[in-house]
Amino acid sequence: MNQLTAFWHLLLHSFRNLLPIVLVVGFFQFAVIQEVPQGLLSMVVGLIIVAVGVAVFLQGLELGIFPIGKNLSNQFAKKGSLVLLMVFGFSLGFSAVVAEPALIAVASQAQTISEGRVNGWTLRLLVAASVGVVVAVGIVRTVLGQSLHWYMIVGYVLVVLVTFFAPEEIVGLAYDSGGVTTNIVTVPLVAALGIGLAMSIRGRNALLHGFGLVALAVMVPMITVQLYGIYVYRIAEVPAQAAVLAAAAAEGEAARHWLLGMVTDLLLMFRDVLPIIAVILFFQYAVIRKPIAHLHKVAGGFVLVIVGLYAFVVGLKLGLFPVGRSMAAQLIQLDTFAWVYLFAFAIGFATTMAEPALMAIGQQAEEAAKGKLLASRIRMLVALGVAIGLTVGVHRIITGDSIHYYIMGGYTLVILLTWFAPKYIIPLAFDLGGVTTSEVTVPLVTALGIGLASSIEGRNVLIDGFGLIAFASIFPILTVMLYAIYVERFKQEGASA
Repeated sequence: MNQLTAFWHLLLHSFRNLLPIVLVVGFFQFAVIQEVPQGLLSMVVGLIIVAVGVAVFLQGLELGIFPIGKNLSNQFAKKGSLVLLMVFGFSLGFSAVVAEPALIAVASQAQTISEGRVNGWTLRLLVAASVGVVVAVGIVRTVLGQSLHWYMIVGYVLVVLVTFFAPEEIVGLAYDSGGVTTNIVTVPLVAALGIGLAMSIRGRNALLHGFGLVALAVMVPMITVQLYGIYVYRIAEVPAQAAVLAAAAAEGEAARHWLLGMVTDLLLMFRDVLPIIAVILFFQYAVIRKPIAHLHKVAGGFVLVIVGLYAFVVGLKLGLFPVGRSMAAQLIQLDTFAWVYLFAFAIGFATTMAEPALMAIGQQAEEAAKGKLLASRIRMLVALGVAIGLTVGVHRIITGDSIHYYIMGGYTLVILLTWFAPKYIIPLAFDLGGVTTSEVTVPLVTALGIGLASSIEGRNVLIDGFGLIAFASIFPILTVMLYAIYVERFKQEGASA
């Protein structure tokens, strides 16, 4: 009965995440566009499947993955072995990101739009490996008590330099890949690991040393994916068109035999979750050498994770992707682009205010800061940053400007503010930039960008369609750091008066 109650709450939580999207889309659809979209029933069914899939997935995490992950973190912290902690951190980061639903969605879209040049599975492996390395390095930083701002300044200088040389086809996708690494699976595990470590080591501050792992997990994939893009577009040969057509024909064949297609997709989902299962089993039995408590619950949790992921992907294809593309196409046909800007701002603000990962991080920050920060104010600042970011990103697509200048300019400003901002806010600000987009928001925003690029003449979908998630990650960092600088300056002026 307790499990049923927990699932009911998760289901309500999933529908609550969808509610801002439904309200904003509904308002624009019926009050502004004033027409019923084609395929409305399919979209509604898809949205319901997404909500149910996310609830099932979360229930599986709660039953199977989170309890073991937290227990392993505590066990390694007690052992005091830095090497073991680093290996565990790498494995945890890698396995969590490989199974990240939002990354699966972005990688799938990238492979389709690039006609196979960008391989979805390779992209996911690169991003997952990047996050694994980052979590291992972040653990060392926490243990040694090093300041995060030097990591971020040097890291983002590298990001900007690589962006200067990267082909324009990969830049938006690279930044989007960084933005979706920290989400429904990764944030709770990674944040708990960092804060738990900082609290267990004498002389470490939870706010200064506990936060920051999420920020690093956003930054490094931006570098590796751009390097991958340089290889794909500047060095590697273009894949034969026949191979692309053969792959499309194979997909069509699977679609005709729906039962075979369903079994194939479920097996693919099992492959996606397999790294997490392997990591947990290895460390539990080979390193900790203790049996898994409540094994039947854990096994049931992994089954729910796989089924939930499958439902989520099916719902994306039926609901969220069509909604985003449909809204983009309809808004572009109106007399003014002002409605497109307003829609981007509204969807960014509304969905971020309802983001559960942001609520969790905000609450943890308020407790760690001991009165310096308020969770409600953090949410408002981050939501405003996402709304502004999406609006700027939409403007870039409409005007056809190069994403290079926007991204390089944005992160140059981030680097400058990192130099001047109070040290206590830097890890939190960068972490908040990584938790702004939920498993529901990312597919919608991705589809919106692709839909706009497809609907505006002269735009290239691969070059102009990706990048919105990147803007949604940059601007919250700016708003939070600017607010902290203002508060510190205000306090100094008050003290001097």
